[in-house]
Amino acid sequence: MDQEEGLSAVDNIVTQFNTYEDFLDSQITTMDLYYLEDEGLARQLVELGYRGTGEVVKREDFEARKAAIEIARLAERTQKKTLTSAGKDLQDNFLKALAVREEDNRNGKVSLNQQEVDAARTLKKQLASVIFIRDKNSHGQEISGYIDYAHRLKTEDFEVYFNGKKRLLPRSTDLSFYNWDSQIAVWNSTPNYQVIADNLEGLLFKYKRDRKILNVDPKAQPGDNSTRIPIQTNLYIQAIIFDHISRRKT
Repeated sequence: MDQEEGLSAVDNIVTQFNTYEDFLDSQITTMDLYYLEDEGLARQLVELGYRGTGEVVKREDFEARKAAIEIARLAERTQKKTLTSAGKDLQDNFLKALAVREEDNRNGKVSLNQQEVDAARTLKKQLASVIFIRDKNSHGQEISGYIDYAHRLKTEDFEVYFNGKKRLLPRSTDLSFYNWDSQIAVWNSTPNYQVIADNLEGLLFKYKRDRKILNVDPKAQPGDNSTRIPIQTNLYIQAIIFDHISRRKT
C-alpha cells in the first residue's frame, strides 16, 4: 500500500469512529473477549496488531488525522462564514468586482487556474487590491481616495456594503483621502502599502512584501505585476480597482 492509499484508509477509519477506543472495540470479536476475559487487554492486542479483523492503525496516526480533519472542517466553515459576499445577489459591477476579489485579499492568496499550477509550485502569489473611489459624501461634498482593500477587510465588516445598506467610501484613515470642497488631503501607510506622496511622478504606493511600486497615475503604467481596471458602476462617479500580484519564490 502506498502512502496516499494509507492516508485514505486512515481517513476512512477516522471519519467512521469518534474515538480511537471505538475503533479498537470494532476490531474485537466476542471470541476474543471470551478467551481474554479483559476488554483492556483485548484493546492493547488490537493496537499492537496481534488481534483484529481489519486495518492496523496506530493511536498517534488516528489522533493526528482526527485533529487535521477537524481543523480543515473548522477552517472551511470559518472561511464560508468570513466571506461576506457569499450568497449575495449582487447587481452592480463594483460590488461584483469586490466579491470576486474578497477571498484572495482576505486570505492573502491568489486563486490559480490550471495553467498556473506549475508556476504555483515555485512561486507564492499574493493579491493586494487598491480601490479608488470618487463620489460625494453625506454632506454633498465631493471626496476621493485610495483604499487598501485587504486592510479594510480585516478592520471592518463588509456585510453592510455587500447587502447594500451602506456604500464603501474612502476615509481619512485610508491610503489617501481628499475632500475637494475643504481641500483636506490625508495620506496613511497601511500594513500592506507604504505611501510615497512627495514624488515627481505623483502619488505612489510601495507594496511592502515585494517592494514593487504601484503607480496610480492614469497616464502611466501601474507597474510590475499590477493592473488598472476601471469599473462601470451606478454607485459612484468614478471607481477603479488596481490589482497587484506579489510573486515571491518559495
